[in-house]
Amino acid sequence: MLRLLTAGESHGACLVATLEGLPAGLAVTVEDVQAELARRRLGFGRGPRQRFEQDDVAILGGVRHGRTLGGPVAITVGNSEWQRSDRWHQEMSPAPGATREPLTQPRPGHADLAGMQKHGFTDARDVLERASARETAARVAAGTLAKLLLRRLGVEVVSHVVQLGSVHSKAADRPLPADLVTVDESQVRCFDAEAEEAMVDEIKAAAGDGDSLGGVVEVLAYGVPVGLGSHTHWDRKLDSLLAQAVMSIQAVKGVEIGNGFEVAGRRGSQAHDPIVWDAATGDYRRTSALAGGVEGGISTGEVVVVRAAMKPLATLNRPVLATVDVVTKEATVSFRERTDVTAVPAMGVVAETMVALVLASEALRKFGGDSVAELVRNADAFRESLRGG
Repeated sequence: MLRLLTAGESHGACLVATLEGLPAGLAVTVEDVQAELARRRLGFGRGPRQRFEQDDVAILGGVRHGRTLGGPVAITVGNSEWQRSDRWHQEMSPAPGATREPLTQPRPGHADLAGMQKHGFTDARDVLERASARETAARVAAGTLAKLLLRRLGVEVVSHVVQLGSVHSKAADRPLPADLVTVDESQVRCFDAEAEEAMVDEIKAAAGDGDSLGGVVEVLAYGVPVGLGSHTHWDRKLDSLLAQAVMSIQAVKGVEIGNGFEVAGRRGSQAHDPIVWDAATGDYRRTSALAGGVEGGISTGEVVVVRAAMKPLATLNRPVLATVDVVTKEATVSFRERTDVTAVPAMGVVAETMVALVLASEALRKFGGDSVAELVRNADAFRESLRGG
């Protein structure tokens, strides 16, 4: 199945993504990857780094003449800031040496202190450079290939912001794959124009206070075939795999499949998706989406719905979070680094990536195939076998 490894630090020379398990024959270009990384930079409330940082992408292995070869694919995402800055050349050099600017005031809500204690570090930068959400650029680069593979199976993954700060979208309609351009054109990647305006106002207010905002994104996967995942093993249930993948995104503290939290307060008679027979298509259908397209750990053929809740960022433009200097043990406030007011819109793109990686991996497990053509044939044959039965 698919196996993703990433390497690199936020202010280092580059990030590296290695994706293992792709079949041969998948068409991919550097431009495909760059387009997805550009989407990751979207969103009102991003910091200045997003305005000048360009993702310098190179595919180093696993692709020849625009198609995968069946071996691991290696991608690098260069850091343009590192290339321009003598400071980061020195601070993040892999050669023996020492920093001139140790960070000894760990930020509450970040990996700083726990990571320092775990590894015996006295400088928070030894932790935060890897814990940074900049790492998700490598995920998005590799996830581009997962999306391209899913597209060959008729699967499309989109996301949109449904809450930012205290502002909730009240729109009943969910964006379809054809609406993704409209979502990305929104300043906050929200499909609800009225909520978008209120979200922007909330971001401006938080920015004025030097504060940060969290929110919730919804990821929708259309065209997912029946049968991905398993009811037989705890570690192969599709919903558990999705929850783990999305929860792994930096600052995400909650994951919901379908209307999971809401249906917990309903009676059973109102908490499940009725099954009907569609004679026109020869398929079983659900008349609602409360389960989020997953029952018993297996995809049902309906749209897969995953929501991710992101906490407000722990790095603030106005240092007010109480902490302790790990050297002097004196009370102080957390250090300040360049930051975003909110990264919720961008997190939606990362969440798409993680959902796509899980679905592509499970499709490969279900249908198999050493080439894309073989995978598609196997998937088509399975879908045909379900018709009328």
